[in-house]
Amino acid sequence: MIVMDKNAFFVFKLFVVAIWANSLMTSGLSATEDKHQQIHKPNVTICNEIALMLAMSICEDDFKRDMDLVDPKNWCNLTYYIKEYNAFSTCTEQNAEGIGCFWPNPLVESFIISIHKHFFSNCTSDQVIWEDPPDNMLTILILIPVLLTVAIIALVVWCGKRNDVML
Repeated sequence: MIVMDKNAFFVFKLFVVAIWANSLMTSGLSATEDKHQQIHKPNVTICNEIALMLAMSICEDDFKRDMDLVDPKNWCNLTYYIKEYNAFSTCTEQNAEGIGCFWPNPLVESFIISIHKHFFSNCTSDQVIWEDPPDNMLTILILIPVLLTVAIIALVVWCGKRNDVML
C-alpha cells in the first residue's frame, strides 16, 4: 500500500485540475481540433484592370471639369481646390475597391501621378537654403536652456537642504 502525504496528494490533485482546466480553455482555439468546421477558401477577386482604367478616366473627367472652375494661377494653392482633390481621391479609392482592386495600386498611382504632372507640375517651390543663425542669436539659444537647467538644479538642491519647510 502506497501512503501519500496529505499535502502532496492535494498538490497532485491541484496539478491534475489545472491541466484539465487548461485543456478546456484551449480546446476550440485551434481550427484543426474542430472536426465539424467547414473549410472555406477566401474570396479572391482578380483586379479587372480595364474596368479600373475606365473608372479612373471617369474620375479624371470629373476632376478636370472641377479644376476648370479654378483659376490656373491658384492651382498651386491647395486651399482653392481641396474639395475637388478630395472628391477625386475618394472617387479613385471607391472605384478601385468597387472593382475589386487594392487601393492604391500601381495603375492608380501612375494615374494619379499623371494628373499631378498635368495640373501641378509648375508648383515646385524654390529650394530652401538652410543657414545657421547669426552667432549672437545662436549663443542666446544655447545659453538659455543651459542656464535654466543650472537654475532648476540649484533650486532642487536648495529646497532639499531646507528640512524645516518640509515639516
